[in-house]
Amino acid sequence: MNLINQRFEPILLSPAYHELQKMAEKGSPKLRRQAVTALKLAEKCRVVYVEKSKEETNDDVIVKIANQWKCPVATNDRELKQRLRDISIPVIYLRQKSRLELEGSI
Repeated sequence: MNLINQRFEPILLSPAYHELQKMAEKGSPKLRRQAVTALKLAEKCRVVYVEKSKEETNDDVIVKIANQWKCPVATNDRELKQRLRDISIPVIYLRQKSRLELEGSI
């Protein structure tokens, strides 16, 4: 709330949710732990169903929806952050494992 100075409802797009579920089941032990933690955090989000074509990656869907809705995206994925920066979408990311930071303006 303090980061963006306005009320918001966190959402998670369905392709990202399904990807987390797969990682929690089939990833390496470290990846499984991280995915389980992310899924616990996802319980605080509203999952929004979006269509994804076979050619699209999950990142493609996130970029497309963020651009349509003009909303910030929370991610630590380096490539996704760069793609979002290229189209002027604000990015929220975790810094030093304990602090959220906003890059861009809302």
